[in-house]
Amino acid sequence: MTTLDKAPAEAPAPTAAPTPGSAPEPVATGPERKLKLGGVTREDVFTVLGALVGSLGLDWVLYERVLPFSGALGFLLCWYLLFLVGYYGLGRLQWGGLMVRERLVSVVAWSSGALVLGLIADQIGYVASRGYEAAQHGNFFTETMERTASLSPITSGGAVHAVVGSLEQLGLATLFAVPLGIAAAVFMSEVGGRMARPVRTLVEAMTALPSIVAGLFILGIVILTFGFDKSGFAASLALTVMMMPIVTRAAEVVIRLVPGTLREASYALGGSQWRTVWNVVLPTAKRGLVTAVVLGMARAVGETSPVLLTAGFTSRMNANPFEGHQISLPLYIWSYVKLPVDQMVARAFAAALTLMAVVLILFVTARILGGRAAGEMSRRQKRRMARAERQAAVPRPAAPSFGAAPVAASVAAPADPAVRPSAAAPFRSAVATGEH
Repeated sequence: MTTLDKAPAEAPAPTAAPTPGSAPEPVATGPERKLKLGGVTREDVFTVLGALVGSLGLDWVLYERVLPFSGALGFLLCWYLLFLVGYYGLGRLQWGGLMVRERLVSVVAWSSGALVLGLIADQIGYVASRGYEAAQHGNFFTETMERTASLSPITSGGAVHAVVGSLEQLGLATLFAVPLGIAAAVFMSEVGGRMARPVRTLVEAMTALPSIVAGLFILGIVILTFGFDKSGFAASLALTVMMMPIVTRAAEVVIRLVPGTLREASYALGGSQWRTVWNVVLPTAKRGLVTAVVLGMARAVGETSPVLLTAGFTSRMNANPFEGHQISLPLYIWSYVKLPVDQMVARAFAAALTLMAVVLILFVTARILGGRAAGEMSRRQKRRMARAERQAAVPRPAAPSFGAAPVAASVAAPADPAVRPSAAAPFRSAVATGEH
């Protein structure tokens, strides 16, 4: 959608030929006009509205009067397809074929983004409406379910023990998975060698690993073989198995995007390989590595089956992940949403809403800790540079000098250096007489 808000150029008026030896006359230029690239015009809005209204009417006639179809999903899908056809037809009446195709692709892109946002808003709204009954009471965020039964009122019990368990398990899993994942990514992208391909193949296979397989692996190795009890630590190990391949794959892609010229410059300055990776490659890819960590956390924070097999279930607070059963928010939701009691279902949806809030807080915190990109200045540095530029643009007054009268006299004197007084004469006379 490109529009040029520019008035048509007028033909220049004939001017007289300049006479020889005369200075050229300055050309009078009018005020600069703003050149607008992109935007939405009135024709675009009317075309979209006309296509929407026309396709809606045609869709209603087809669904209600002609075709034996029913269902809201099919109605919306048919409406969207008819809207695209109608928009293309209306566009052909106004613009050329190339511009119509360009605007049709733009409409598809914008409508796809609006669809995704609508689905997210619908999910959040549904969960919030079902869990508001329990989340509106403060006891939900301060109490446990230790003294609450299924038929207890909604003002009794909460999910604080599940929040603590989720944070501890996710924190331990991040502590284990992030160093291993980034180290594996550095090995595959920077070191290489004969073992790089098998490691990459194994990581890609683990990316599609079902979560219950990771839980069974930790259950068979850690709990049944070594004799450890079910605990938050065992659950964090299962989550580590889920997080590590995600972090590794994303970190490898980000590290490969670092320009090779930065590595070559480091080697040219005498840096070793590990110092180049530590001081050049990883700081440059810092933002991408934070994104990789966030993706891994997003995969692990909502897992239920590994936690169900390795952490156990409890209705009381257990802040020690290395001893005793420990519950998390996904396990809390899975345990209570299937009960045929409205209060317990409301608590489960409130826990789901709390899980969304926890994930949002973690993502925002990770973005803040990720900092700015390499070479990007902070706001304080930008303000300091702008202040220095403004100060440099202001003309400074000339510093006062000794012997102003002789200097003025020298300015008024003729330009002959033989009769020009010396500027050092006042200083010599002052030194000779002892004046200060």
